[in-house]
Amino acid sequence: MQTEHERIDIRPVAIKESILLQLTYNDGRATTTKNISPDGMKVMELLSSGYANFTIDTTEGSMSIRITKSGDAQVHFATQSLEQNLVHDKKKERLLDPSDPFLLEVGIADHKGQIKPSKNDKYKQVEEFLRLLVPALNSAIEAGQISKPSHEKPLSIVDLGCGHAYLTFAAHQYLRSIGMPVHVTGIDIRPASRDRNNAIAKSLGIADTITFTAEEIANASTQSADVAIALHACDTATDDAIAWAVNGGATLLLVAPCCHHDIQKQMDQSPEPWGAITKFGVMKERMGDLLTDALRAQILRIIGYRVEIIEFIGGEHTPRNIMIRAVKTGAQSDSLDIDRYREITTQWGIVPALSKKIPTFTIR
Repeated sequence: MQTEHERIDIRPVAIKESILLQLTYNDGRATTTKNISPDGMKVMELLSSGYANFTIDTTEGSMSIRITKSGDAQVHFATQSLEQNLVHDKKKERLLDPSDPFLLEVGIADHKGQIKPSKNDKYKQVEEFLRLLVPALNSAIEAGQISKPSHEKPLSIVDLGCGHAYLTFAAHQYLRSIGMPVHVTGIDIRPASRDRNNAIAKSLGIADTITFTAEEIANASTQSADVAIALHACDTATDDAIAWAVNGGATLLLVAPCCHHDIQKQMDQSPEPWGAITKFGVMKERMGDLLTDALRAQILRIIGYRVEIIEFIGGEHTPRNIMIRAVKTGAQSDSLDIDRYREITTQWGIVPALSKKIPTFTIR
């Protein structure tokens, strides 16, 4: 049977002195929750709706049931002491305390230490970014790809196109909160952003470990870092950020691209059978987005980075929700990656901007 959801969690909750059943549905992309009266018929409907695996927890242990393809039930019991929790709203673990002074200074939180409703999406972006940064950073340090930070040689992070510096301050504050020595630099072309952010750093008393400059990424005075980040740098500014990181020898890159006009403008003729897609403007635009980021990933692989393209944050928070995460390993380029890059660019008749910004990148 085909189930409507991948998983359903059912648990009793106490609401206004009554016990209800809280049903949490997950379809693999989104999670929805609703509370119902403890109706045995509703539960029986769910139990017979096609699911193959069941786990039932009690305060004295648990029982798991697996329904095989032949319809047999495999049952397993485990005895253990479990605590019942009837709290309705489980507090989600946050990496950033909403009352952190920097959130007030950058305008995400109010004076009561609560996230402003209008800034909730931005707060979630910052949280999710940290959840992607921290494990990748720890892995790179454990693998010896980044030296263990010390007070004499702190971890260096550069935020390229930092804007209002939400991520810049967040990375700085969180890493310091877990005891990691760090120095963060934010680069943005606008002097107003530099002055605003430096003023915030001064008011927070952290100006010695976080600084901001007003420069073009390609001509930045800071030329190297352990970690390079860039969130939604527009069009080829993303390529500038990647090129800066590669040319400066950055080990870890986290880049969330935005706007992909360069490749889209080059897509004059589509190789068949792709014309069936690019004949529609909105689909041509999305195809250009995919080609741009796929070629960025190929270039990074060819020059010795391990690359992942992952979902940065759910599409309900921002339509620009792709992230390129790359770690410099120095591995030799794979001939298959080179062949794929050459074939894509030849078929489409396109030249990625990034390929012209990295002197060490050559395809013969």
